[in-house]
Amino acid sequence: YYVAVREPLLAAMGGRPVLLQRFPNGAEGSSFFQKRVPKEHPDWLQTTTVSTPNGTTSNALVVADIAHVAWAVNLACLGFHVWPHRADDLDHADELRLDLDPQPGTGFAQARAAAYELKALLDELGVAGYPKTTGNRGLHVYVRLQPKWDSYQVRAAAVAVARELERRRPDIVTAAWWKEERGERVFLDYNQNAPHKTVFGAWSVRARKGAQVSTPLSWDELDDIDPDELTIATVPARLERNGDPWAGMEPQS
Repeated sequence: YYVAVREPLLAAMGGRPVLLQRFPNGAEGSSFFQKRVPKEHPDWLQTTTVSTPNGTTSNALVVADIAHVAWAVNLACLGFHVWPHRADDLDHADELRLDLDPQPGTGFAQARAAAYELKALLDELGVAGYPKTTGNRGLHVYVRLQPKWDSYQVRAAAVAVARELERRRPDIVTAAWWKEERGERVFLDYNQNAPHKTVFGAWSVRARKGAQVSTPLSWDELDDIDPDELTIATVPARLERNGDPWAGMEPQS
């Protein structure tokens, strides 16, 4: 599957550090997150040092090419959690990730409605957003940025978006941090842009029955998408038929 989607996959996360989610006992078994590559690894493997706000460092895998993806998959990594910056510029985030997370009592239909409200706001600002499924019930909308701002500044932008959407549509969108305050609404999780956060990557595979894929979309097909049908069995043919809907994603100021 990863070889079949290698071109858009590398366009989305090539050159970025990633966190591995490994399933050594299969997709139905327990998993663990691995920030650091093993001490014993091939000489050709590209890595970079990432850090958390408290100063903890990790020697993370950089997705330099499809061989790096294959190496990780061979370690029972099903999906990749991607950092919001490139390995050659760790100080500046170049992606704003807007995570539309349905709360209990809501689902994909509500996430879709919230996504359209988000698109309307971005259109007013002259900013292009690119949606994808999460591989589960929610949606992500990405904005590619000029590498001018750190993660704290990008997170502040996400907070502003969340609060404005909540102001406009408090019936379907919430920016409330405490779960008990969110109700049956879609939470725009702005904290996915915090300095230590990674987000489940475009074209990555979930450990769910059916092997659903976090699939990039165009806005005009969002109404007709069933995220449970976007799997490793269906996405390669869809890509061959429709092309990469994120092609041409350009940095914005």
